[in-house]
Amino acid sequence: MNTASTGLSHIDGTPLTADQIKEVKSLGCLQDKRYPDKFNVRVITRNGKITATEHRAVADAADKFGSGEVAMTSRLTLEIQGVCYNNLNPLFEFLNAQGLETGGTGPKVRPVVSCKGTTCQYGLIDTYKLSLCIHERFYKGYHSTVLPHKFKIAVGGCPNNCVKPELNDLGIIGQRVPNVNYDKCKNCIKCAASTGCPMKCFIKDDKVIINNDVCNNCGRCIKACPFGAIDTDSGAYRVYVGGRWGKKTAQGRPLSKLFENENDALDAIERAIILFRDEGISGERFSDTINRLGIEYVESKIIKNT
Repeated sequence: MNTASTGLSHIDGTPLTADQIKEVKSLGCLQDKRYPDKFNVRVITRNGKITATEHRAVADAADKFGSGEVAMTSRLTLEIQGVCYNNLNPLFEFLNAQGLETGGTGPKVRPVVSCKGTTCQYGLIDTYKLSLCIHERFYKGYHSTVLPHKFKIAVGGCPNNCVKPELNDLGIIGQRVPNVNYDKCKNCIKCAASTGCPMKCFIKDDKVIINNDVCNNCGRCIKACPFGAIDTDSGAYRVYVGGRWGKKTAQGRPLSKLFENENDALDAIERAIILFRDEGISGERFSDTINRLGIEYVESKIIKNT
């Protein structure tokens, strides 16, 4: 939970010092450029989902301490708008009492972004559960760890990439690797699995073959065959590293290993953060670190012992 210093005192409407602005920015308070002493305060949503009770608490906080407006950020946090500097401590106390906290700034692990793969018809993994694990283990667990730069994580439930995992410092995409069970395959003239494949990765000759160079493991073919000839071992996790979006862009690169269980994927995230902490240079993003060290070296650090 946030605990700001007890010295947040100021004459309303007058400019703040640079140190005052910097102090509260670390608590998730970003100055509103239109006013000398008002802030937009970021409320962390953990995995992009909060309860109705928490929604009401945020709305009440906006009425009590801000302008009565709440904005949504691109990182799935909520910003309470127009909070005066003198109202920050009362706001923190009010939110903390409701089990909510502010933050999400600085050269640290940032709040995780999750798609709704848990409930989406295309979702291949439980994105809300995984994102909550990432929030607890890395956003909170590494909150006191200063990194060379911000470190953004996104979790996508399938290769539709709705939350752009490949454009984050680290992204996870749910996978479902299809296999052809030739004992069940009838070699139909019109293959239902092939017809429904969005990637058109099926090759039909004497038997049905999946072109793994084209297949993105979306899993849509698995239930398409009426004879159950397309199956899968289980859900899997593809991890991308080194993506970024902003003034400079970089496409994340997939690690060569496809992780078969959630714990292995979480361990890989931890090793990536530790690598960035230990071998990154202050001011560079993770993509720069990877380019400098080489993807082969980075992979050797991230996927060892998994």
